[in-house]
Amino acid sequence: MKALLAEYSVFHDPALAPEGEAMLRVLIESFERCGYETVSPRAGDFEEELRNLAPECDVGLVIAPDHLLARFTRILEERTHNIGCGSMSVAVCANKQRTAAILSAHGIAVPDAVTAGRRVIKEVCGCGTQNMRLADEEPSPGEFGQQFIEGEHLSVSLIGSRVVGEACLYYSGATPLVLSLNSQDIEIVEGRFCYCGGETPVDHPRSAEIFDVATRAATVLGCQGYAGVDVVVGDRVYVVDVNPRITSSLVGIASVMSEEIAALLVDASYGRLPDAVTLSGHATFDTHGKVIPS
Repeated sequence: MKALLAEYSVFHDPALAPEGEAMLRVLIESFERCGYETVSPRAGDFEEELRNLAPECDVGLVIAPDHLLARFTRILEERTHNIGCGSMSVAVCANKQRTAAILSAHGIAVPDAVTAGRRVIKEVCGCGTQNMRLADEEPSPGEFGQQFIEGEHLSVSLIGSRVVGEACLYYSGATPLVLSLNSQDIEIVEGRFCYCGGETPVDHPRSAEIFDVATRAATVLGCQGYAGVDVVVGDRVYVVDVNPRITSSLVGIASVMSEEIAALLVDASYGRLPDAVTLSGHATFDTHGKVIPS
């Protein structure tokens, strides 16, 4: 069995490359422990390499910035068995304004849109906290403003499953498997947000509420495979971002999880998921892949 693990930033986005390399390393190690031969694009034309490598592989997974992920995922889907989120759901999640509107329409709390005064300014199709800032300036083209929510920054890592139809794969609609609740180390320096890593798993008195909100958000958006739902816990649990892809929390989760992430992703792509995973201990991690068990 051969797995294509395609991480874009390692060779094509220096700012995100350390984070991308850390996620890719964890995935490669897990797939190889599960008996797969792994291949990954190198420092060439990423799209061309996807087209060339995918037909040779039994399964494939793409990790890329939000504005590129849907296109690359579609290329993968046309050539091999995708074990990540489907391209249509990826395209929806990539647009943060549209995502917020969909979640709000389904009764899930999101920050209000704000057009004046002090607010969070973020890219409509941004990646993580890149170019995200707290300011009273006018958003640039391709940006928008949201209410700043005071509270705890957390994320829920989960896996959504599929069912296999005659012609294609469909989102199963089943409740996603929660892997962990993670803290997020987010600093605001001179008005700019910076994600520095986090800790996993964390205990929280409102964990049941947080998991309910995160799984409902992922279900509404049709997220398959691994996804990360970022929340701020204040007077309510607000969903501030949904990442339909592997996130940096994986490096911490994999260090404390008994199950192999490779097996979970492949099984989920065929509609098979356990009721829960086993986590032992805690781990602090940064965006360069450094993990400190505790």
